[in-house]
Amino acid sequence: MPEIPSGPRAPYMDVLDALLDEIKGKQPGDPIPSETALSQRHGVARMTARRALGVLRERGLIETRWGKGSFVARPADSDAEDERQDG
Repeated sequence: MPEIPSGPRAPYMDVLDALLDEIKGKQPGDPIPSETALSQRHGVARMTARRALGVLRERGLIETRWGKGSFVARPADSDAEDERQDG
């Protein structure tokens, strides 16, 4: 049996990779699927989908608004560019 070089892969990482690919085609402010939709789409527990969304939030790629959902975030460097233009 072939050896897996990096060991088993956590299920949230598959959801994370799919979301990263999906985000590439979206604009800032575009919605991200809900935890429930992601868990159904990828056949994982809702907590697994939540963990993937949490990683994206930590990386600053999405913003979550309570009661509204998650959305593609503006790139951090665009905030600095906006401030330069305003100043």
